[in-house]
Amino acid sequence: MLSTVIILILTTAVTLTLAQYRRRHAERLAPMRGQLVTGRGGATIHVETYGPSRAQPLILIHGMSGSTYDMTHSLLPEIENEFRVYVIDRPGFGHSPMLEHGEDLISQARAIREAVFALDSRKPIVLGHSYGGAVALAMALDAPESLAALVLLSSPSQHWDAAPEMLYRLLTTPVIGPIAAWLIAAYVPNSYIHAQVKDVFAPQPMPDGYIKTYQPLIALRPSTFLLNARQRLALKAQLTDMALRYPTIGLPVESLHGTADLTVPHLIHAIPLDTQMQVNHLVELGGIGHMPHHCALEDVENAIHRAASRAALNS
Repeated sequence: MLSTVIILILTTAVTLTLAQYRRRHAERLAPMRGQLVTGRGGATIHVETYGPSRAQPLILIHGMSGSTYDMTHSLLPEIENEFRVYVIDRPGFGHSPMLEHGEDLISQARAIREAVFALDSRKPIVLGHSYGGAVALAMALDAPESLAALVLLSSPSQHWDAAPEMLYRLLTTPVIGPIAAWLIAAYVPNSYIHAQVKDVFAPQPMPDGYIKTYQPLIALRPSTFLLNARQRLALKAQLTDMALRYPTIGLPVESLHGTADLTVPHLIHAIPLDTQMQVNHLVELGGIGHMPHHCALEDVENAIHRAASRAALNS
């Protein structure tokens, strides 16, 4: 009995040490580049600022398991000379602390909007990728008068029938979930992580240097990993409620969605959204997967410019 307890203690100590070491190593390679900004509501968000101060403000919101490093790797160099770009870490991801109250789309949208508005009170264009697109939609539903336009990339927007993935169900199970999160953070091989990231880009190749820049181990911090699972399981019900209000959105909206996107299928999400919003302009990207802000840069850049032009006409 005593030997079993000793083995359990040693295993726990090794697991905690390895997980913390991998986290610190990833954070050293992907340090905070912006500033922590506290908005009017008290939430603090990590915000990176780029581009001319008087240019049209543009907020970039990453997707699940993401960070500012995903949004800046390919897209930022294409737009930073033309827009005042605010790249954020969603609450609990990257270098943003978790919200004290609420993890839902509206809570995230308010925290992000208020943090950016503490730096720049002008109406921004909001670009969201994947889950970040759902946050952008929530922002438009919550405070449409404060925004200029939306750009949605591979965004989920509708209810879908598939059951939640087993991993997310495991991670949201009391006691078992936190134990699994620490074990994954400590022992999952780098080769497996890299393969999973490559799958997100399919059928396009992952850009050179992406893994080194992005440092996916940051998303495997137990607190972040568990938050990601909770948000993924809660997403479907939130989108079901939000979809009833999409016809009320009056902002200019530009949507881009790859026809080869297996993560957020365009037939389930992009096509119905286009029928729900008269203000939406949908571009279907033939053969493109889930990452158009890396694999269809010209199309994304054109969508941002169209959003800016439509917002100027709409003002």
